[in-house]
Amino acid sequence: MATPLTADRLLAALHAEGVTVVEHPGWRTHHRNHKGAWGPVNGVMIHHTVSSGSAASVALCRDGYAALPGPLCHGVIDKAGTVHLISAGRANHAGGGDPAVLRRVVAEDYGDRPPAPRAHDGSAGAADGNARFYGFECVNLGDGRDPWPAAQLEAIERTSAALCRAHGWSARSVIGHVEWSAAKIDPRGFTMPSMRTRITTRLAAAATKPPKPAAPSKPTQPAQPSKPQRPATPRHQPFPGPSFFTARTSSAVITAMGRRLAAEGCGAYAVGPGPRWTEADRRSYAAWQRKLGFRGADADGRPGRTSWNALKVPYTTKVP
Repeated sequence: MATPLTADRLLAALHAEGVTVVEHPGWRTHHRNHKGAWGPVNGVMIHHTVSSGSAASVALCRDGYAALPGPLCHGVIDKAGTVHLISAGRANHAGGGDPAVLRRVVAEDYGDRPPAPRAHDGSAGAADGNARFYGFECVNLGDGRDPWPAAQLEAIERTSAALCRAHGWSARSVIGHVEWSAAKIDPRGFTMPSMRTRITTRLAAAATKPPKPAAPSKPTQPAQPSKPQRPATPRHQPFPGPSFFTARTSSAVITAMGRRLAAEGCGAYAVGPGPRWTEADRRSYAAWQRKLGFRGADADGRPGRTSWNALKVPYTTKVP
């Protein structure tokens, strides 16, 4: 179980995972917290909207309708792969579901998929999914024929991975509405086991933004035939853990971190970053956290996993 991310930390986690985000007006305070608990959270739930068009789908999920007031999710993922944030609190997306499924998601101990749900919204003993899951509605008619573009599937993968990474969950904490409620079929058109496989692969690597394609250049001499090669992916320093950053620590990793902070316009160094963790490093890192949107105790200058992944410190050395 985990405390829900604040709006700032949710946004930072998505940015760190390379998600394209649109913040809709009032999304930070648009929620249903007055109607029930929000948290502890245990996972991410994926839905389809049964609608078409980004603007119309966002409006529907933001406002809801008479029988089901909005917000109907935390974010809408459109076909272009953009995540439209509309809420940072309790949302009417999951409804009641099977408590046996919830237990297996919490334990993350199921195989290919959770046990088939036997409960649904309104049934006796159903668990409150609106309190326990982040919800993302994906623009799709849900008829099994409407396509799922690659960009949209990648956005679902990145969004899910961002929240799993922020909370320390595995991909088994990501389920579809169909896996939660016996009365639901969404998402329809791809399988949740295949999506969890994608998320697992992403979580095994450091968070990276999609690389920009290199501009073409003319060869200076006749090109020689060669086998096609994949473009190299930048290697970033994994988060070494909060205990790494102490006055006793001396490492090339801290120097590399300081150079990245300076490059981001957050350097508070009188001379320049060095290998030993200092108060200047803490002030510089606090400026970086504030740049990401963190406030108060979340911007104390002590590195955390989400802000570290967003900084993208070049790989320097293995941390002891």
